[in-house]
Amino acid sequence: MNRANTVLVFILIMLPILLVAGCVSETKVPGTLEGYVTIGPIWPVERPGEQKPIPPEVYEARKVMVYDKSGKRLVEEVSLTSEGYYSIKLKPGTYRVDINRIGIDSSSDVPKQIVIETGQTVVLNIDIDTGIR
Repeated sequence: MNRANTVLVFILIMLPILLVAGCVSETKVPGTLEGYVTIGPIWPVERPGEQKPIPPEVYEARKVMVYDKSGKRLVEEVSLTSEGYYSIKLKPGTYRVDINRIGIDSSSDVPKQIVIETGQTVVLNIDIDTGIR
C-alpha cells in the first residue's frame, strides 16, 4: 500500500469518528433555575412581626415565567410548590424571568435577565408584593 492510499484509508476511518465526537460535544447539558417566592401581605391587617400561614392556593395561582432573551417568546411557565419553591432545567443561554401578575402583584426582583450555563444553577428568589394594605 503506498503512502497516498494509507492517508486516504486513515481519513476514511477517522472522519466518521471525528463527526460523531463533534456531535457529542455539541450536546448541551442543561442548567437549573431555582428559587423561593415570597408573597405578601396576604391579609388586609398584619401587625409587624406577625406571620400568618400562607394558604397553598396563593402559591398555586402564581407562576414564574421564563422568556427568551428578548422577553417576547415564552419558553417555560413554572409552577410553585405549596411552600413557594420552584425549579426548572433550561438549555444554556440567556433568558428573561418574570412572574404572571395576579391583580396588582408587583416585584422589584423581576423582570430580570439571567444566564444559564451548562451544569450550573442560578438562584433567583422573588418577593411578590400583593399591594394589600
